[in-house]
Amino acid sequence: MATGWAREGAVQEQIDDTVNDAVAQARRELTHAGASATHCDECGEPVPERRRDAIPGVRLCVACQEVRDNQRRGAGFNRRGSKDSQLR
Repeated sequence: MATGWAREGAVQEQIDDTVNDAVAQARRELTHAGASATHCDECGEPVPERRRDAIPGVRLCVACQEVRDNQRRGAGFNRRGSKDSQLR
């Protein structure tokens, strides 16, 4: 289905690109190098042993990781280029 000035399949390509970018970002974040920290790099609190066992190379405690995850959540790239999305 053609949408205005967009070529056929452009909307699906935007969706695919957004999903691929999110997957690539998640993979980069999962790539841990080295040993897990016994204490959080941000606040200095101990990192629980079970967390260190579950996530190799972990550097942050749960609380600091939640803060970092919440800060990242809002930063995305809007690929919607339709006229309607620009008017909202």
